[in-house]
Amino acid sequence: MRQYGGHRVGLAAVGATLLGAGVYAWLRGHDRFFGLPPTAKLLPAPAHKALAEDPWPLWFLALGLLLLAMMTLRWLLVGLGWGRRGTHNGTGTAMLFVGLKGVDGLSRAGVRVAEDRLRIGLSCPAAADVGAVVSKLDQDIVGRIRREVRDDETPTVVRLHVRR
Repeated sequence: MRQYGGHRVGLAAVGATLLGAGVYAWLRGHDRFFGLPPTAKLLPAPAHKALAEDPWPLWFLALGLLLLAMMTLRWLLVGLGWGRRGTHNGTGTAMLFVGLKGVDGLSRAGVRVAEDRLRIGLSCPAAADVGAVVSKLDQDIVGRIRREVRDDETPTVVRLHVRR
């Protein structure tokens, strides 16, 4: 499963719940809810009377639903990749793949140029010789990517993820 699979499942569940509640409220507001008369009460009489006298619980419910919607929106934006710093660099990514062409099973690699640094991300299988990958990165590849993308003095962060 991909890394953001949980985000997608969670967003789908929250979205379906909010959509269902919205459709239900719309149908109730237009007096078209499947066979219920327009005067039908959803709550028992004592609870309905208590809410009519003291509406504060409804305000707290509305605030809670608003907070849930805001958190879900933020979750969606982070899952889509908004808020990440920097931009992808295709030249650097191509150089990274060319430099590591002898390593089998590379699934993801990317070079991102941020304001003050270069970020290199790499994912390889557990069967790969991680020591050889790190030595290739350290000796040759990172320096070439730095020179091509920015300059030699650019700080670089390399993240190597080894899959099981």
